[in-house]
Amino acid sequence: MDSYKYADEKAGIYLRPMTYEDTDDIVSWRNSDAVRKNFIYQALFTRESHENWIRTMVEPGKVVQMMICLKETGKAVGSVYIRDIDHHHHKAEYGIFIGSADSRGRGIGTAATRLMIRYSFEELQLHRLFLRVYADNGQAIGSYEKAGFVREAYLRDDVYIDGMYRDIVLMAVLNA
Repeated sequence: MDSYKYADEKAGIYLRPMTYEDTDDIVSWRNSDAVRKNFIYQALFTRESHENWIRTMVEPGKVVQMMICLKETGKAVGSVYIRDIDHHHHKAEYGIFIGSADSRGRGIGTAATRLMIRYSFEELQLHRLFLRVYADNGQAIGSYEKAGFVREAYLRDDVYIDGMYRDIVLMAVLNA
C-alpha cells in the first residue's frame, strides 16, 4: 500500500501498516495510564503479547492495524485498527489511540479515524464500522461524531472495570 494513499494534508498525517518494529512504541503507549484508562481491555501489554497479536491476528488478516505518522517527520504518534473483521456481514470494530501526548487534542485522532473509515470501505469493502466508547469520554465521542460515526445505543453497566460498572456508547458509521 502506498504510504500516502491514506493521508490528510491539513492534519499533517498519513497511515502506514504497523510492523514488528513498532512493538516498543505500541507497548509503551498502551501501558501508559493516559491511553489504557480509555480501553475496555485493561491488561498490560508485553513485547511477547504484542508480537503474538501480530502473528495470530494481524498476519492472518483478522485485524488491520496502522500507525498514525506525522508527514513532516515520519514519526509514529499513535495507532488505528480494525478488528473482528466479519467478511460475511461486511463489518468490523474500530479502535484508535494517540500515544504521543503532544499529539493529543490537535485533531489528529479525528483525521486518522476518517482515513481508517475510508480504508475500511475502499480496501476491505465493509458496510459497517462500529466502536464502543465509555459514555463519559465526551472528547472521544465528539471526535468520532466529527469523523462520521453516529450513536446507536447506550449500554448501561456494560463493563466492569476497576471495581465499578461503566456505561458504554455503541457508535457506527455505514458505507451508504
